[in-house]
Amino acid sequence: MIAGDKSARSARKAKGAGHLRRGEILSAAERIFVRDGYHGATIRRIADEVGISSTALYMHFRDKSEILVEICEQAFAQLTAQTDQVAAMALEPTERVRLILDAYIQFGLDNPNAYQLVFASPPGALSDDKLDALNALGMQSYGRFVAVLGEVAAAGRLRSGDVDVAAQSLWAGAHGLVALLITQPRFAWSASPAALKAAMLDTLFHGLIIT
Repeated sequence: MIAGDKSARSARKAKGAGHLRRGEILSAAERIFVRDGYHGATIRRIADEVGISSTALYMHFRDKSEILVEICEQAFAQLTAQTDQVAAMALEPTERVRLILDAYIQFGLDNPNAYQLVFASPPGALSDDKLDALNALGMQSYGRFVAVLGEVAAAGRLRSGDVDVAAQSLWAGAHGLVALLITQPRFAWSASPAALKAAMLDTLFHGLIIT
């Protein structure tokens, strides 16, 4: 046996609890997908990041697309739970719409890696059936948002009268802010994320909703 091989093996982590190791793999893969791109990531790189063998990783996931899907599923589940919580609040629909968008932006800023994987996954990263499954999960959260916005329209407080146009415009504005803050950290942002978030929501609401 070559000395280097022996050293590499000794650096491997001892076998741990399945759910903990699975979480380590997901966290490592998330970092590598963002850093190296989906196509630049390999099972070996992910395994090395965790400190396990490729064989051990395959005991948890069949391939890297399955890892990406689970990362996206967890992110969508968290986002949908937040949206559901706000949608159920005993508040005016305009207030709930704003809180949903605020929570969406904050989710992206708090989970930049997962956000990029969910909303900016590279073309060809996943098969059509897996993309369809993830899109269905994403539509659960978006559907809750559109439903609340429909209440705003029913109350006559939507300037355009078109719920879909308003919903897509509001989402596009929120997404644009998150994407810029995440992907352009070297820009000389003079305002805090909180101030930018408030200004963006004020601007969107002024143009689309009668407050």
